[in-house]
Amino acid sequence: MEKEAFYHSNQSFLHIAQWQNIHSKLQVGFTTRNGGVSSSPYESFNFGFHVDDWRPYVIKNRQRLAENLSFPLENWVSGEQVHDTNIKIIGEQDKGKGATTNQTSIKGIDGLITNQTGILCTAFYADCAPLYFFDPVTEYIGIAHAGWRGTTNKIAQKMVDTLRSLGVNASNLLAAIGPCISQEYYEIDSRVMHKIDPQYRQNAIKSKGNNRYLLNLKQLNVDILLQSGVLRNNIDVTQYCTFRDNSLFYSHRRENGKTGRMLGYIGYLKE
Repeated sequence: MEKEAFYHSNQSFLHIAQWQNIHSKLQVGFTTRNGGVSSSPYESFNFGFHVDDWRPYVIKNRQRLAENLSFPLENWVSGEQVHDTNIKIIGEQDKGKGATTNQTSIKGIDGLITNQTGILCTAFYADCAPLYFFDPVTEYIGIAHAGWRGTTNKIAQKMVDTLRSLGVNASNLLAAIGPCISQEYYEIDSRVMHKIDPQYRQNAIKSKGNNRYLLNLKQLNVDILLQSGVLRNNIDVTQYCTFRDNSLFYSHRRENGKTGRMLGYIGYLKE
């Protein structure tokens, strides 16, 4: 069994210790549902403004994490997340977008990339797959939001292609797939199944009969990353499952859409 890349040393978040050991200023991780102030059904560490939580609670949760990470909230950046494959390279001018209100999130964006310090790239999840990228050579980093739409439309490949266009050698690139819904709990229909590139179906899908299938979102993203030139030894895949690990995570599917959002994040602290 693959060694777990996401270390749970704090009740409120997991972090990729191996990457942080490579670069001392890197902050990279994924929050849990614990240690915040939101009340049920968003109890307690909800980061999503777009759910029906009270906004001051969400702000308080974000400020709490900001203090924990030594990363001021005004330096956070988030995309709108529309289940598409559009990616933006982030700079100083983007700081604060989406940090304290959804209205200022970067429109139509599900992937963020930067190599600048003092910017925290963030994305929100409650079953979709968080994809993380780190090139120790050029120091480009990125995060993408990949539900079934983003995954089948190959946002993973588009992230790699964009990084390559910035001078990243794919063979140096480290990638990680964070907590999301696991195959055992992720039932899809034939409409979704047919959107998956045929070359990946055997590895990613189990048939249940009656035009119902179980989708392995993690494996599908791994195979797309491999096809994009990322080396298998450089891809970490978490064992955590948002649906199964209900004491740790929110799950859109388990809680029928009435739930909070975890935060995936990656950024370099200022020198």
